[in-house]
Amino acid sequence: MKRRIGVLINPSSGGGRVTRHSAEVLRGLASRGDEVLAIQGDTEAHARELVEQAVSEGLDALVAVGGDGTVHLALQSVVGTDTALGIVPLGTGNDAATTVGLGKIGRAGAVSVILAGHSRKFDVGRVETADATVRHFLCVMSSGFDSGANERANAMSWPSGTALYIRAMLSELRTFRPIAYRAVLDDEVVVRDGMMVSVGNGPLFGGGMKVCDGADVHDGMLDVVWLNTVSRRRLLAIFPKVYSGKHLNDPAVQTWRVRSVSLEAPGQVAYADGEPVGPLPVTVTTVPDGVRVLVPG
Repeated sequence: MKRRIGVLINPSSGGGRVTRHSAEVLRGLASRGDEVLAIQGDTEAHARELVEQAVSEGLDALVAVGGDGTVHLALQSVVGTDTALGIVPLGTGNDAATTVGLGKIGRAGAVSVILAGHSRKFDVGRVETADATVRHFLCVMSSGFDSGANERANAMSWPSGTALYIRAMLSELRTFRPIAYRAVLDDEVVVRDGMMVSVGNGPLFGGGMKVCDGADVHDGMLDVVWLNTVSRRRLLAIFPKVYSGKHLNDPAVQTWRVRSVSLEAPGQVAYADGEPVGPLPVTVTTVPDGVRVLVPG
């Protein structure tokens, strides 16, 4: 049966890879006679408007061609709908693609997966700010040192991928001060200074960093990782372990597995899957089986 597939293209993603390969992806998706609608906005807000309109008019699948930012934008419109999310991972980090089993599949493999039409449901994180803004995420919501590094990384054009994030973190470290957090983790109240708090629906952020290693996108739970106040030297010693998940064994790191998180701290901003959500306070919960993703059968 002929399907209707929307394809969200972010030409700024992946250091030019999306621009070079988007026509090839579109041809591949149309090769079996499905109706393929290319979606490319002049701005992020325009792209979101076009995506929401296309989903409201009926799509069997919405395909994000790009990196985590493109997937994040697409996710906002398909959570809780019958439209499946497809991913062609052409970004620099591709944490969302890795989380759902598409990280190393390549563009041709991703197109084949979308054409096959096999899907699986995944939990989705839900963040609500004080002004009732709601954003969803597949991987990690973070606040603190890593959010500051994210803001710096978003303003940098060099280098790319993980190297850019490392450069941003080292730059952030020069001026960073511990943050006075207050959190409600299910029924437990935690008031403590810290360097960062990450809330994981899935394990990854920052291009392969296993900040919430062990977080399961099918268990309906959130993994909270809290880095207590440490010296700059100690932070630099802990940081490399985030690529293996061994930072979770450090005495300065505390973890919880909960159903809901309320987090507040003065002057702090929440990021979800590397994208800004808004200022704290925020409340984070899960949407069990909140999105259907096209994955290998």
